Amino acid sequence: MRHRPVIVKIGTSSITDDVGAIDRTAVARLCVDVAGVHRRQPVVIVTSGAIAAGLPALGLPERPSDSVTLQAASAVGQIGLLGAYQEELAQQGLVTGQLLLAPLDFVVRSQYLHARNTLGRLLELGVVPVINENDAIADDEIRFGDNDRLAALVAHLADAELLVLLTDTEGVLTADPRIDTSASLIEEIVEFDHQLESRAGGAGSARGSGGMASKLTAAKIAAWSGVRTVIASASRPGVLAAAVAGESGVGTVVVPRSERLGARKLWIAFAVGSKGSVAVDAGARRALQDGGRSLLAAGVMSVHGAFDVGDAIEMVDPDGVVFAKGLVRHDSVDLEGLAGKRSADLPDGAPSVVIHRDDLVMLPE
Repeated sequence: MRHRPVIVKIGTSSITDDVGAIDRTAVARLCVDVAGVHRRQPVVIVTSGAIAAGLPALGLPERPSDSVTLQAASAVGQIGLLGAYQEELAQQGLVTGQLLLAPLDFVVRSQYLHARNTLGRLLELGVVPVINENDAIADDEIRFGDNDRLAALVAHLADAELLVLLTDTEGVLTADPRIDTSASLIEEIVEFDHQLESRAGGAGSARGSGGMASKLTAAKIAAWSGVRTVIASASRPGVLAAAVAGESGVGTVVVPRSERLGARKLWIAFAVGSKGSVAVDAGARRALQDGGRSLLAAGVMSVHGAFDVGDAIEMVDPDGVVFAKGLVRHDSVDLEGLAGKRSADLPDGAPSVVIHRDDLVMLPE
């Protein structure tokens, strides 16, 4: 009986050179590691690098800021990127297959099931799937934003045993090594706190979109999926096998939680950005947190930001603490007029539910 799969994600800066060309040595090193682990259990690769790989081919000296050019670069670069993986995995006697995923594949139930079934069948056939976001046609308003989050959602999709996030540092450090030379490796994270997340900073390189902050977010998503995460250096020899074996010091290990969230609520909690917020009274917070109820207009004290029906918004308690997030059923303008009103006092036809309990998730503290 084979084990549950391992998901390994590698970032743009780890598989491309300074001008964005694919570093075949780095790809080959990863594929050798994958082959070693694949003998015992399935492996899925989530790779960045398509946009960066497309820039030199298009004669673009730096990463553009407009989404249409980024999508064009991805369309060009994706071909060469997958080709590199296909050739290097073939050298190890492995077959690869490409999956390009979009956020709606994790939100719409039918698409989620199709993605899960396809991925599962590829693994049954012994294929090493190579996954990327479908950047070439991604809606700028509805996208993962970085492949760390995508990898964490794939870990949930595949019921993975382990998520390995490969980066340019040895793991999560106590400080930014570019500023503090005494920074040391944090070998294990059991709980997240604001101090830890504030150390993470922004994007790690001009060619990538992630950075340590996005890796911590991904690790948090995986933890709420019951999946162990290791954040480690892509340049470390045998890093994937060491992470699977649980070797001490291989990187930063993020311990999974015993309580799990479903795919839809994971998406709401961690993968979709908030467009605004509502302040709710103490009674509403108790009803949501302890009673598993929907948020009603009567519990809303004030509305902040501009949002439309279906957008994600946060819920803030009277102490100013963000404690929940959900998909709203009123736009911000309408909700301002309904806030604080009991169901019997609402205009005819106005639904009393602001956020249904099926679209609401309590955020981990």
